[in-house]
Amino acid sequence: MIVSKLSLVNFKNYKQLSCDFNPRINCLLGNNGEGKTNILDAIYLSAFCKSYFNAIDSHNIRFDEDMFMIQTEFSQNNESDEVLCSVKKGRKKVFKRNKVDYTKLSDHIGRYPVIMITPYDSNLVLGGSDLRRKFLDTIISQVDPGYLNHLVAYNKVLDQRNALLKNTPYGKEINLEVIDIYDGQLIHYGSAIAKSRGEFVRKNLIPRFNDLHKIISEGKESVSLEYISAVDNGNYEMALKSALDKDRSVQYTTVGIHKDDLLFQIEGYPLKKFGSQGQQKSYLIALKLAYYLYIKDQLKLKPIMLLDDIFDKLDRNRVMALLSMVTDETQAGQVFITDTSLDRVPAILDELEKEYTAFEVKGGDLNEA
Repeated sequence: MIVSKLSLVNFKNYKQLSCDFNPRINCLLGNNGEGKTNILDAIYLSAFCKSYFNAIDSHNIRFDEDMFMIQTEFSQNNESDEVLCSVKKGRKKVFKRNKVDYTKLSDHIGRYPVIMITPYDSNLVLGGSDLRRKFLDTIISQVDPGYLNHLVAYNKVLDQRNALLKNTPYGKEINLEVIDIYDGQLIHYGSAIAKSRGEFVRKNLIPRFNDLHKIISEGKESVSLEYISAVDNGNYEMALKSALDKDRSVQYTTVGIHKDDLLFQIEGYPLKKFGSQGQQKSYLIALKLAYYLYIKDQLKLKPIMLLDDIFDKLDRNRVMALLSMVTDETQAGQVFITDTSLDRVPAILDELEKEYTAFEVKGGDLNEA
């Protein structure tokens, strides 16, 4: 799977752009603020129906314009699909594949697998558990449409239960029959979600992650990854009933798979508190590459890899090891790499004897370097 062509109109800092890409490695080089990341985000948006960095579509429109449009040509086995996304202020987003509108945008997810690795991934370590749950949900949803359906249904019921809790002041009698109905639905959908998450992390993510981290860190660090859930292999119904009085007091549901988390550790301690910036970055890169390998194995095709300015804080040995892995033709497909240096990545790719195309990005323009 590759992006063969990308066309932008009024997307972020690009007034108009049309570019053909190398089917293997593309280096987008230039100073910060020139638009390198915006190209990666346009590709990501074409795959996931939303920006990696800004979920509000209208915020991706170029300043002083009222719309943006992205056209992306995805190619595989000599066949091509055209994906079009158009957003106009005050109107519903238009999303088409080969000129046909989607009935549900969720039907698009997983069709064109894309993995993004970016400095913003540090939020997975430093941010709240909601970001780590979203990370899990994004991966599993791409290979299991049923999981996404369960997740949508769960969140809908959760909103309804929370609304009932909020609209029934503490001390007033609450409709327990309705609570029981909501609880039954939460247990049904939530148990399936918790099972999928737990099995994915333990059987698929952890083994790949451990192997990759050893390569990137040259085996110098001991790390671990664990899925934490109050309902995984537990009594979901009892947990909900026991928490009802607290739920009524705080006016929202305090127990369930919407509280799950991933525990990141280094040398037996929390990565957030005890990992250096370089160690956190190595950990996250191994995590995202494990995600890549899982998607590749499950979908039987190589996802498109987007590497956004990931070499800062990494020594040359780690950069070399990383580039060697992500450009290995037996494992990796098309790769997009951004860097502020015009020379660093091309020099290493030359040393590794890899085929690539280098572009210099400047002022919303893209030219072969």
